[in-house]
Amino acid sequence: MARPLIVGVMGGARAEAADLQAAYRLGALIAAQGWVLLNGGRGTGIMDASARGAAEAGGLTIGVLPDADRAHASEHIRVAVCTGMGSARNTINVLSSDIVVACAGGAGTLSEIALALKHGKRVITLGFEAAGIRGLLGPDIALDAAQSPEAVIRLIQTHCRCK
Repeated sequence: MARPLIVGVMGGARAEAADLQAAYRLGALIAAQGWVLLNGGRGTGIMDASARGAAEAGGLTIGVLPDADRAHASEHIRVAVCTGMGSARNTINVLSSDIVVACAGGAGTLSEIALALKHGKRVITLGFEAAGIRGLLGPDIALDAAQSPEAVIRLIQTHCRCK
């Protein structure tokens, strides 16, 4: 039996309503494909919205928490990985993902984008242009921009050669 694709969804603890809606929809679409959603595991922002979307669509959710316990975990995370590592857990998020989707966020999300690119992972941004990143790192990096959750899914299907 083939291992399911693990899609890392990275994003901030604080986000605008439109970004939360997009993250929820993305989570639901990931689950509908039979893929696994992995994120930072917290019960706030993009993390909670994407996990809720995937869980409500019947998908498997994995949360890589910065804490040593589940106290701040999203109720929609089925498998919680408690690291006690703070932001250093971003490396685990990225390396455990087959592909990384970056939603609205801050410095933590930016660090996950950089780590993913450094380790040769494809990154898809959702709802924001990544021209600055491309300008900094060059035109040949594995970085795409999508303006909708549906466009993200199409890009994943293209790059991962999956259904």
